[in-house]
Amino acid sequence: MSREWLLDEHGVPVADALVLSHPEQYERLRAACPEAVPTAVLAGDPCWDRILAARPYRARFRRALGVRTGQRLVLLNSTWNPESLFGDGGGDDVLPSLLPRLASEFPADEYRFAAVLHPNIWHGHGPGQIRAWLDRARRAGLALIDPLHGWRQALIAADAVIGDHGSVTYYAAALGTPVLLGAAPLSGLAPDAPVHDFVRDAPRLDPALPLRIQLERVVRDHRPRPEPAEFISSAPGESATRLRRLFYDALGIPEPDEPALLEPLPLPPYEPPSHTVPLLVLTRLLGAGEIEVTRYAGPHPPADSTGELHTAAHEDTRETHQLALADVVFRYGEPDDPRFGSPEQWTKEALSLHPQCGLAAYVSGPGDCTVRTRGGELLALHAESASDADPSAYASALYAWLAAGKSLDELITQGLTVRTGEVTHRATVTRR
Repeated sequence: MSREWLLDEHGVPVADALVLSHPEQYERLRAACPEAVPTAVLAGDPCWDRILAARPYRARFRRALGVRTGQRLVLLNSTWNPESLFGDGGGDDVLPSLLPRLASEFPADEYRFAAVLHPNIWHGHGPGQIRAWLDRARRAGLALIDPLHGWRQALIAADAVIGDHGSVTYYAAALGTPVLLGAAPLSGLAPDAPVHDFVRDAPRLDPALPLRIQLERVVRDHRPRPEPAEFISSAPGESATRLRRLFYDALGIPEPDEPALLEPLPLPPYEPPSHTVPLLVLTRLLGAGEIEVTRYAGPHPPADSTGELHTAAHEDTRETHQLALADVVFRYGEPDDPRFGSPEQWTKEALSLHPQCGLAAYVSGPGDCTVRTRGGELLALHAESASDADPSAYASALYAWLAAGKSLDELITQGLTVRTGEVTHRATVTRR
């Protein structure tokens, strides 16, 4: 809203029309640059209108990101600014320091993380550099969202946002999503702008404290504020009509007779989490055939963790030195993939290739897994209806059960119950 952006060297507005989304912006424009006021047009926000229209499809967007029942999707969002969440690489750059802690402090089966970075971050550093910087986090399960075509869908799907002073974080607040600010500079925001008030008052992330406790507290105590949704647009659902009228008036030709419409947000491609870093698995036997499984994608679990520990590693892990010591080796694939012969053949080969491994698991579907034990038992694990855990977690539960000296026949008779966080999953165990 400053004169240097709105007027040319002769004091003439550089734009024929300045599109605003709310009268509040008009008042700030009038105070900051009255010469540009005649160009102002209240036309709403097409981005917000597309988000509102797509909200009924939230469950589909979550499934596209591989978010399972009982999982929380946490969106990390950074704008383009040295003081943003993903800043200039200085000592106060928040996101790089957060990423390894997210993997170590949040159980992989209870939380799904995705990152939305401003397009200028991608443009300024290059996609290759961004992917290199976030490589370990991506192998630990982080989804890197397309900065142009996928961020709205991810925002709709999110259960919480860790962000900064950028517009995506403000859209999250407008949706009523809990927000935790990892970076919150006020210096670049107009003091009389609604986003200034939001950033000033929103909960702050304290990097010195445990992250999970802070996030869960924000989600638990969240009370949506009406101001963000109110100030994003004064004409929700009307932006297409108003903008088309503006454009055709500028061209001096009549509008078409048919309604003005916005493109709906497309359903993103399926992108389930890919954990190719070794997983540290804590298990506790809770009762007859019931095992609690807590898996971490970090180099070490939280200090207060309890349970029996084993390592599960994807066969394609880059940490091959840890693969040789893994207790469970697993992979995902189609049941008829000719490269592996069959799940039966792959599990046999895996145990031969990795002699320290106690169990090999081939995940062939959302709820199906073929496992072979070191003792030679070939078993099929099949999730019962409404169970929605990663089948490789069932394999770790089975490993823990057998490692404790429990009877395999007991599981075959009564089934396997796996608890991840607050969610209980049931699976049948059959010999093959």
